[in-house]
Order: sequence, then structure tokens, then C-alpha cells
Amino acid sequence: MKLLYVCSHNRCRSILSEAVTNTLAGDILIARSAGSQPEGEVHPMSLKYLEKAGYPTEGLKSQSWNDFEDFEPDIVITVCDSAAGEVCPTYFASSIKFHWGLADPSKLKVNADEQEEAFLACIDEIVERVQTLRGIIEEVQDKGDLRKVLLTLEASK
Repeated sequence: MKLLYVCSHNRCRSILSEAVTNTLAGDILIARSAGSQPEGEVHPMSLKYLEKAGYPTEGLKSQSWNDFEDFEPDIVITVCDSAAGEVCPTYFASSIKFHWGLADPSKLKVNADEQEEAFLACIDEIVERVQTLRGIIEEVQDKGDLRKVLLTLEASK
């Protein structure tokens, strides 16, 4: 099953989500990330704290959702509120779409210790959500049923 994480700039939360998903669920999910208005480079702290938490960072890059027209994701998850409000390209029309709404640790104006804490907390939240998503996908095989379960889960948050 293919999953695309979308964030406006594709430099922090979507990148973190891609790396965590491919590590924790890479046997059942192929995760990629993209932005509606990609920054063109991954935030250096994203790479630093992924590595610190033990996740590989090789191959992670900031790219446009237009680069994924042929990817045909089964699931599209927006991770920032501004991306959730945007209209997805028509080539994602058959994808299951829902929103995670993660706080952006790269935007905080705090000291280094607090920034590290914020990045690691975001990674921990992604880990929990990926583990839940993995369990649901393993349990629900039909795509129509999966859509219902995921949308019900999103609505309950």
C-alpha cells in the first residue's frame, strides 16, 4: 500500500512522517512525502533529530506533490493545517485522505534543549500514529472498509 504525507513546505513534519513510516511499517507501506509549495530542502533539524532517534535519513528530500502524479497513493495524509485546507490535485482523487495536524517543531522560537524536546515529541507522536495506522491496515484489508475506519478515526480526534 502506498502513502503520501503532504505538508505545505515538505521540510519537517511530512519528512519526519515519511522516515518513521518507512522504518516502522515499510513491510506493508511505501511512504513518501511532498509539499504543495515545497521549500526545496529538508530542515536540517529534521535530519538531526531523526538520526538522533535512530531513523535513517538517506534519500529524504523536499519535493512537490506534482512529482507524485504517477505514484498513485492509496492514502494521502496532510500533517499541517494549511495543507489540509488546500485542494489536492485531481490525481489523488481515488486516495483515502485524512489529516493528522502535527505541531511544527521547526517554527518554535526556543532554546536548543526545548527545540530538541519539541522535535522528539513530534517524532513520538508520529510513531504512535503510524503504529495505530499499521494495526488498522493489517486488520482491515478492503479499501472501502479501510476508508470508513480511517475517516471514523479522524472524526473521533
